[in-house]
Amino acid sequence: MFIHHLSEDRAESLATLLWMDRRTKLALTGAAMIAALLPLVYLAATRVERVHTLDATILKGFTGLGGPRVDPAARAIATLCDPKNFVWFVAALVALALLRRRPRTAAAVAIVLAGANVTTQVLKPALASPRLSPLLDEVGQVVPASWPSGHATASMSIALSAVLVAPARMRPWVASLGGLFAVAVTFSFLTLDWHYPSDVLGGFLVAALWALSAVAALSWAQLRWPQREPGERQAPLVGEALAPVGVTVVSVALLATMLLLARPDQVTDYAEQHTLFVIGAGALGAVALTLAAGLSLLTLRTSRR
Repeated sequence: MFIHHLSEDRAESLATLLWMDRRTKLALTGAAMIAALLPLVYLAATRVERVHTLDATILKGFTGLGGPRVDPAARAIATLCDPKNFVWFVAALVALALLRRRPRTAAAVAIVLAGANVTTQVLKPALASPRLSPLLDEVGQVVPASWPSGHATASMSIALSAVLVAPARMRPWVASLGGLFAVAVTFSFLTLDWHYPSDVLGGFLVAALWALSAVAALSWAQLRWPQREPGERQAPLVGEALAPVGVTVVSVALLATMLLLARPDQVTDYAEQHTLFVIGAGALGAVALTLAAGLSLLTLRTSRR
């Protein structure tokens, strides 16, 4: 009986190690794909006229939502990721990881938050170029148009770092809330005409690149130097992990329906006049939720005790 129990323990340990090795490979593969995608997004946004026109069309739809009542709230949300506020997010996430007795995660989160945002701050002046469009003459040109967006990088790196810090069973919900946080910040400054939507996509990808690299490093370190995570409960199944995303999507759909019922003519007319804006906004929101939820799924365990 003892030998049988021992063999089961060894088999479970071996399965865990194999899964963690697989997770490392998946994280590195994702990071490599994003690293390859980043220059393509930049070149498309700055060198392909059709993509630039699409960029400007979507931005015009965002700016059309602004006004005396909307702008103050949009500015308050957008500035949540200003440097002076960002420092507090960093401190809070690192402190939470340390309180949960996860020093490796604390170090990884600090590196992600610093590395992603330093990367963007280096790229912005290096890649800055005016991208003028006649479509924006009435609402104001984005000059100089810096790529990627610093606020998009900051908001998404905060969201993804929160996923890494959160307890296993809470990660799917934290991922959904983090994705919504990134969407709220980016949609707010797009309404204020600070960046093109492609700048936002670039910022999201930079943050995801660093977060995936951190997952790979953490997984490899755990494989090389096993360390028990104190107080870590069993991770949810994949179906349970995806449930918060479904709840988020349904909630957003309900809010949109309520807005449509409250002002049917205005909402319908605006959507008809700015169809590409509706599609673009939906695509950015989907990217934000997918990145956060994907990172949450990547950290799941394969077996339950």
